[in-house]
Amino acid sequence: MAAAVLTLAAACGSGSGTATTASASPATRVTSCGLPLTIQAPPRQAVAMEQNAAEIMLTLGLADHMAGTAYQTDPVLPELAQSYAKVPVLAEQYPGREALLAGKPDFVYSMRASAFAPEAAGSRQELAKLGVPAYLSSNDCEDRALIPATAEFEAIFKEIDDIATVFGVPERGRSVVADLRRRLEAAERAAPANLDADLMWYYSGTKTPAIAGDTGLPGTITRLLGARNAFADVRQQWPEGNWEEIAARDPDVIVLADLTRGGDGDSAEAKKRFLRDDPVASRLTAVRNDRFIVVPGSSVDPSIRAVTAVEQVGRGLTRLYNKENS
Repeated sequence: MAAAVLTLAAACGSGSGTATTASASPATRVTSCGLPLTIQAPPRQAVAMEQNAAEIMLTLGLADHMAGTAYQTDPVLPELAQSYAKVPVLAEQYPGREALLAGKPDFVYSMRASAFAPEAAGSRQELAKLGVPAYLSSNDCEDRALIPATAEFEAIFKEIDDIATVFGVPERGRSVVADLRRRLEAAERAAPANLDADLMWYYSGTKTPAIAGDTGLPGTITRLLGARNAFADVRQQWPEGNWEEIAARDPDVIVLADLTRGGDGDSAEAKKRFLRDDPVASRLTAVRNDRFIVVPGSSVDPSIRAVTAVEQVGRGLTRLYNKENS
């Protein structure tokens, strides 16, 4: 196992997700959600605590550096499926401390703070005492004050750079980020001009639906494409909505997160059936005009899939509004 030491005494930067390489030492220093890490050598037994973290690592070509993954929420990206299949799955959801440590990890990476809950892997500070550095995405820091006010693509690109630097492949990180930037700029250019539309992002649930507020990735994507978030005044990532309030705001378009876990209102088709059958929801402008755009559930949080979500929503808006204006 590569030597990996978590140093809590001195940070090389401030804020979350900032990485720099020390000039006088081969070690790599990264500050993740306010916690400074020092990695003495590229990890060889890393564990990705959920699918989105695993997909970033695999996109960087790090399958041979992985001792495990967990919490698959969607079909894996086709181009990563073969390499993902080679990584041991430690748990259906988050592995507990015992299952995690059984693989002798030298680095743990999660995009969700819940991975480090007591009933899961335990806190990052506790892992530090065992010599296991743990990186957490800036989108979901344990200290909520450290989470950026909005989910920006620059934070995703910085995170990719961080992980690439930790594993000693910074050039791969630069290449991946450059491609994502190119696609993001192209998607913005292709969006409908002078768009006059209110979007509602519907994640899950039927009785108390989870709807995107302004601080998460959906709010950022909506602004990039020149549309308006119907719940832009809500300063939460995924607040619980109610259908009377949704009806009052009456969105023009509904973006449906397609979840594969099988819960109430999870899949896009289940959401459509509910919206068309419910006495209140069926009267929404978007429902009456069949203005739906479907995106994978895993793409509505910051990840390697985030640019794909911009592309999909942009194409959906073009399809809907070009059809109506033709």
